[in-house]
Parts: sequence; C-alpha cells; structure tokens
Amino acid sequence: MNVQERLDKFVKDSKRVLKVSRKPDRAEYFEFAKITALGILVIGVVGFVIVIIGQLIGL
Repeated sequence: MNVQERLDKFVKDSKRVLKVSRKPDRAEYFEFAKITALGILVIGVVGFVIVIIGQLIGL
C-alpha cells in the first residue's frame, strides 16, 4: 500500500466518521462530565492514599 492509497483511505475513513458523529445534547454532555470528574477524583484519592501509606512506612 503506497502513500497515496493510505492517504485516500484515511480521508475516506475520516469522512465516514464525521458523517455518523453528532453533537451531544446537554444531558449527555453533563453525564460525560460527571463521569470524567468522578474518574479524576478516584485517581486522585488512590494517589493520595499511596503517598500517605508511603509516608507511614517511611519510604
């Protein structure tokens, strides 16, 4: 597969993705935002607990 064929395939795939994608509505957007915030919070808490355990052990 040469460069031109790969470029054509990329453009074709990109057009297909843009055709089927849509803008999320307000409720869907806020649901994604809440899930993302919860994930960030969980990762932060896990990191905090690891640091506290490390300090208690004396590392």
